Amino acid sequence: MKKIIIANWKMNPPSVKEAEIIFKDIALLSKSYKNSQIIICPPFPFLSIGKKNKKIKLGAQNVSSQWEGSFTGEVSPSMLRNFQVEYVIIGHSERRALGETNQIVNKKILNSLKAKLQPILCIGESVRDPEGIYLSFIKHQIEECLSEIPKSQLKNIIIAYEPIWAVGKGAIREATVEEFIEMKIYIKKLVADLYDAKVANSLKIIYGGSVNSFNAESFIKVGNADGLLVGRDSLTPKKFSAIVKIAELYEIN
Repeated sequence: MKKIIIANWKMNPPSVKEAEIIFKDIALLSKSYKNSQIIICPPFPFLSIGKKNKKIKLGAQNVSSQWEGSFTGEVSPSMLRNFQVEYVIIGHSERRALGETNQIVNKKILNSLKAKLQPILCIGESVRDPEGIYLSFIKHQIEECLSEIPKSQLKNIIIAYEPIWAVGKGAIREATVEEFIEMKIYIKKLVADLYDAKVANSLKIIYGGSVNSFNAESFIKVGNADGLLVGRDSLTPKKFSAIVKIAELYEIN
């Protein structure tokens, strides 16, 4: 199976012209890659840039928890499908910081699956305390975000572990591969308890958190991550392509 490399452009770049250039450069630099699935998630206004590219999949950075109706400023799952979007990031820490709860995330996942979108469910703790309370935090996220999700749909969900304390300008430090391995095992145990071991073992778990070309190989090779969620470096085609090139060397076991 292919490694999953996701580009989260966040609220960048400022113009559609720049977005088109970044997309085309990534497509050009990555055209020979076969062992990885590239998913680019641009801002809503730029979703049209990827409609004609068959190799790179298109994702959205957010989606409404509502199906349709009087919800000013919201974008529904069915609208995303009309833009040929196949994936959607749900529950990103930056959305949760704005008040998005596990219950809202759960509704977004259910409606996205209904529209045949594949959710990229982001989870992660803000503090890794020595007492291990962060494990309970992750447990609640998994249980509440996956509530009422049919077992048959778990294969369509990607879980992105993104420790908040290792992300962005406020990062305390980078997460270690050992910490990711611990969390990957823990997430699979939680899913096995909710569903069964077979479903848990087939679950796709990727890592996100200040990913770059220097730490990508360790998370993929040693941590056996099923892929990576890339933020800042996904806006620089050469840096992003370097990460994809690393992923090319390792297929999902």
